[in-house]
Amino acid sequence: MEQIVSELAQFLVVRLAETQNNQRLLVGISGVPASGKSTLAQLLTERVNQVWKEKYKSASEIRREPDIAILVGLDGWHLTRAQLDAFPDAKLAHDRRGAHWTFDGQSYVDFVRQLRKVPSSTTSDGEDVVYAPSFSHELKDPMPRAVIIRPHHKLVVIEGLYTFLGIPPWMEAAEMLDERWWIDIGEDEAEKRLVLRHVKSGVAKDLAEAEWRARENDAPNGRFIKENMLKPTRLIQSVEDPVLRR
Repeated sequence: MEQIVSELAQFLVVRLAETQNNQRLLVGISGVPASGKSTLAQLLTERVNQVWKEKYKSASEIRREPDIAILVGLDGWHLTRAQLDAFPDAKLAHDRRGAHWTFDGQSYVDFVRQLRKVPSSTTSDGEDVVYAPSFSHELKDPMPRAVIIRPHHKLVVIEGLYTFLGIPPWMEAAEMLDERWWIDIGEDEAEKRLVLRHVKSGVAKDLAEAEWRARENDAPNGRFIKENMLKPTRLIQSVEDPVLRR
């Protein structure tokens, strides 16, 4: 993992240096459930911020220089449990939570469209910012406007299952990304990781429920993504999951 993160961070730092000051670099990271996209995206964002400051800033500037990269998770665009309750088949909607139709895809597209606008340092109301939601695992619902993307965030890493899904309305956002990175993993390995994760996290009450969720919800979602995503600009082989290793 360390070597992969280092190589990808160096690549993005070069891309950032080549990006115009009034533009952002948008990187989407996707993969089937349990492929390791969240872990990779977090480590990558942290490493880019570190490398960028060390490469282009003096020691005194590093201490006060704001981060150039920020991470946004697609889970923030989950529909709320109340919205799922309003579906014609509420039980199915809850059982399949995580499928693309249980997300607010249009709102995600609107978010990426905002990122694509030229950021200004200030507006009449103050700093020009873009807000993104995040997901609370305690509340089991999204939290609106939880992530603030400021003008100095020139790199936005977006990780999630449907980051570059190639069907409406998702396709519009996918086409606006500068990089589309797919994390590749075998289905059997992904299922093994998922079952362990569901039990350890409490998503499933026991092993039987964890296996059911992995096979009846997560695996179909993964197949759907692979069949309908836009072509990735880079393939990354998944490595051992550090969360499960611990």
